[in-house]
Amino acid sequence: MSQALTYAYYPGCSGLGTSREYDQSTRAVCDALGIGLADIPDWSCCGSSPAHTVDHVLSAALAARNLAKVEAMGRDTAVTPCPSCLTNLRTASHRMADNAFRERTNALLDTPCRNTVTAKSVLQILAEDVGLDALARKVVKPLAGLRVAAYYGCIMNRPPEVMRFDDHENPMAMDGILAALGADVRPFPLKVECCGASYGVARRDIVARLSGRLLAAAEDVGAEMVATACPLCQMNLDLRQGQINSAGGTSHHMPVLYFTQLMGLALGVPEERLGLDKVCVSPRGALRAAAERAAAETAKGSKA
Repeated sequence: MSQALTYAYYPGCSGLGTSREYDQSTRAVCDALGIGLADIPDWSCCGSSPAHTVDHVLSAALAARNLAKVEAMGRDTAVTPCPSCLTNLRTASHRMADNAFRERTNALLDTPCRNTVTAKSVLQILAEDVGLDALARKVVKPLAGLRVAAYYGCIMNRPPEVMRFDDHENPMAMDGILAALGADVRPFPLKVECCGASYGVARRDIVARLSGRLLAAAEDVGAEMVATACPLCQMNLDLRQGQINSAGGTSHHMPVLYFTQLMGLALGVPEERLGLDKVCVSPRGALRAAAERAAAETAKGSKA
């Protein structure tokens, strides 16, 4: 990278709670790559999933308060690991392009938002601002032999007129990053299908069916691990895997890691900074099998 990259950083509420390992591994990876993350001072909840179902202006104000904080920092880009946070930040900005809506939104804020900040996902800046070639040069421990399915979830790239990143039906940014790190990235046909999202609270049967379908599809393409970029997706596929098996009579045992955790491994980040022990289905077996497979291939090649 020719110059240092620094962004305003919005961890989101789950980053300090249920997806702490995502925030932890994101910070570790960015540190390894020389990317600066400047925490937004006094940031607050973006409204998550419920706010927009109650009031679009209030929902926009919750997100715009944080965008105004970024403006006060003198920065024009905010990054977040969480697709739900990203959706709210970008949707607020999209709606505030209308002057009347922006005025109604700013009427709820102590500090008006000028709407000059662009919100991006961590995945986006890694793919676009850092680039695959630069990432590949930083690899010290390739993910050789690891068969992984890249799962984006249903909101990272949609609606395309708001998110403006990658293909909304067949995104490839995470695939490209994992491949640059040496992984065997399997073609995954359900990469943007819904896992059931927050229905895990109200309708576990829906989540069991939809998330079970995703795990089955990953197994069908020969993946031994799923990489995701969404805290809610990770929770449904990992934490609820026992519920999925009970509901469907299946026996899934599929590790589900954040893509930043896998990046950290490839970049040589110490495991204690990646939170691998925070996931429910341990990745140790899959990682060990991949290493053994890669070693066997190396030995086979040296004999040829």
